[in-house]
Amino acid sequence: MKIAKIKYLTLRRFTQIAILALFILGNYSIATLKNVQNKEELGIFGGNIESLIGDSSSVVAKEASVFSSIAQGNLSHAKWFGGIFNLTDPLAALQIFLAGGGLALDVALGVLLVVFIYGVFLGRAYCAFVCPINLVTDFANFLRAKLGLNYAQHKLFLPRSTRFVILGISLILSAIFGIAAFELISPISMLHRGIVFGMGFGIFAAIAVFLFDLFILKNGFCGHICPLGAMYSLIGKFALLRVYHTLSACTKCMKCVQICPEPEVLKPIGKKGGALKTMTCLRCGRCIEVCDDNALQFSILNFTQKEKR
Repeated sequence: MKIAKIKYLTLRRFTQIAILALFILGNYSIATLKNVQNKEELGIFGGNIESLIGDSSSVVAKEASVFSSIAQGNLSHAKWFGGIFNLTDPLAALQIFLAGGGLALDVALGVLLVVFIYGVFLGRAYCAFVCPINLVTDFANFLRAKLGLNYAQHKLFLPRSTRFVILGISLILSAIFGIAAFELISPISMLHRGIVFGMGFGIFAAIAVFLFDLFILKNGFCGHICPLGAMYSLIGKFALLRVYHTLSACTKCMKCVQICPEPEVLKPIGKKGGALKTMTCLRCGRCIEVCDDNALQFSILNFTQKEKR
């Protein structure tokens, strides 16, 4: 397999794993403790050591992870590089705001920075390059293809617009009941916090997503249900990074349509050239990797250009 055929897949996996690794390493502390025999023992603690052991007299020394200056927190809100800037999940922040909660300045600035990055440049790339659930759903889709389940009779039909309905419902419920409705049950938050801080019942949420995508509906969670994906679709509707289609090079093999997790994005393939402007595009690069005609590529400069038929 040529590296060029998996370069975006490799980049996605590297980015996802690197982000998880930085959060894991950045969220632990080391402490020297005195045991019942008054002997000193070294302990490693996940999360904020102060909240775990306070100022106990049994603590001889405390030391934060050397990586804690890079990333601390989780995907809902994180401080990067010692607090030089913050990144905040816009959906989580909006739910908290509608639930009646106040947003600290660093949280609000974190939301604005995320909206700027994805709204101006990257579109819905969060779902393909950052979200840990993508690892789960991609594996489910890989198994679906290997087991021939993609050709089985559909067990459930859900329009892809369902995720936008769920987004609206989660915001309404947050306002009515004073809670961050989706955050309470989000498999994304459960999986990420579980990996970083220790897995609990969140593993069952990840398993449920895996089984749903494997046996019930292809790309079911990310493509039909997830309100966070819907939020990033809206945020990145006018983002500059697009997949550009060169009509004159296309042989209409449709390999790109077969592999795309959001097939409606590729409706212009073989019909019209130019930038693909559907807001649900993940910028995952799968269509580019499978195109043997070099008819698809990422582009920013060509965003406003249109190719003649």
